[in-house]
Parts: sequence; structure tokens; C-alpha cells
Amino acid sequence: MRTIDFSGQTTVVTGASSGIGAAFARELARRGSDVVLVARRLDRLTDLASELRARHGVRATAVQLDLSEPGAGRRLAADLAGRGIRVDGLVNNAGFGTNGAFHREDPDRLTDEINVDVANLVDLTRAFIEPLRDSGRGVLVNVASAAAYAPSPGMAVYAACKAFVLSFTEALWYESRGTGPAGSLARPRTHPHRVLRRSGGRCLPGQLPDPRAGGRDRDARPGPGTAAERAVGSAERRHGLVAPSLHPSPHRPDRRADLGAFLGPGRRGGLTGSNKSC
Repeated sequence: MRTIDFSGQTTVVTGASSGIGAAFARELARRGSDVVLVARRLDRLTDLASELRARHGVRATAVQLDLSEPGAGRRLAADLAGRGIRVDGLVNNAGFGTNGAFHREDPDRLTDEINVDVANLVDLTRAFIEPLRDSGRGVLVNVASAAAYAPSPGMAVYAACKAFVLSFTEALWYESRGTGPAGSLARPRTHPHRVLRRSGGRCLPGQLPDPRAGGRDRDARPGPGTAAERAVGSAERRHGLVAPSLHPSPHRPDRRADLGAFLGPGRRGGLTGSNKSC
């Protein structure tokens, strides 16, 4: 099967104002894709858009949007249609996590978290899935987390949201076989404080790797640029759904996981490869 040529495409990237979202935008622009940058912080989006235009000569459109508000995906689709922008790819990267005992969490913050991490991810995907299917070279990338694979006490809602993203993406890959979209599931091992910063939370001991700690976990964790490059590369080669396996850790052997075993013997399903570095 031919690889996807990103030149001349337009890809929407949510949460593009910093971190892995900005890295996805840079990687896609490097491969020739026009980009629509979506986040709340318009000043950062504008700066990034100027950088991408100057460096890669692509069209970069900054759109300020609060994904904690219901129906944001459909509003974005209507906005882009009104500008005459046809979307060929979607990177659902926006997300944040609350942290602490569930019974002490602010209900309004939990609602915002579910809207950003789940509800508007679904709304965005539904709003753009038909043009992605029709284009013949559409790309859908959903950013999950190591938290998707097991319950995370102290981050119960965040882990459940990412488990939803994992299941949702696998199902969409299966439904979209042979229709065009190349699905990719990114599980970047980025710094936990970037996820928690918006909520002002802290990681609980043993919950997520501490980026300041020494040892193999820190050394094995690639930066946002590497995670974005590998996720986009997997989609470009039409590898189908690519979900990285969990890194084994000598410090926490319970974190070992084998996706082949996770899927069951002989089940190729949506996983055609394992990117162990995201």
C-alpha cells in the first residue's frame, strides 16, 4: 500500500500551543501539510503559525477555541468550512488531568476534564471523520497515555478518559479499514507535570514517572518531538493503529505489558506494529 503524501493536505491539531501538540504541528508542517492550530492561547498559536509559515512555507491557521465547552468540535468544523478549509487529517492531542482523591475533586473541573479528554475528542472526530474517509489519504491520530492501560488511583477520571480513547480508537480503526483514514494511537511518555499543570495538581508517589528522577525511566522517555515524529510516521506508512507497548521498568516490574498478549494470541486486529518509544 502506498504511503500518505502530506503535501497539500490540511491537518487539524488540537492543544497545539505547547508540548506534544506543537511538536505534531512542526512534524506535519515539515512533511508539507498545512495545519490548523487549535488551543485557548491565541498568542502562542500565532507565534507557532508564523514559525511554520517561515520555515516550511505551509499555510498555518490559528484558531482560538476552548475545548472544555460542549460542541466545540462541530463549531470548529463549521468555522473551517466557512473559511473554505477542507480537512484531511485530525490530531486529537488536547487534554489535561485532575489529580487527587475523587471525592474531593471539584465537579466543575471534572466536567471540563471529561469535555476536553473525551466528549470533544468524540465531537471533533465525528465532525471530521467523513471528509477523512472520503479523501482517501486521511489521517486520525488520538493521543492517549500510559494511564489508559490500568486504573490510576488519585487520577481516576484521567485514566478512565484515556482508557476510553484507547478503546474508541481501536474501534474506529476497525470500522475504517479500507476506507482511507490511517489511524494512529500515540501514547507519549511526556512529563506528567505538563498534564497536571492546568489543574495545579501533583503526582502522587508511584503514580507516574517523575521527570526529575534519575534512572532508566527518565532516559527511556523521548521528548515530544520524537513521539510526534514516530506517530506521524506510522500514519504516513499506513501502519493502521499503532499503540506503543509499555516500557518494562526494573523499578516497577508491575508496569510490564505485552500488547500481543493484551490482544490475545493470533489477534492482529488493529495493531500492526508496536512503537515502544512513544
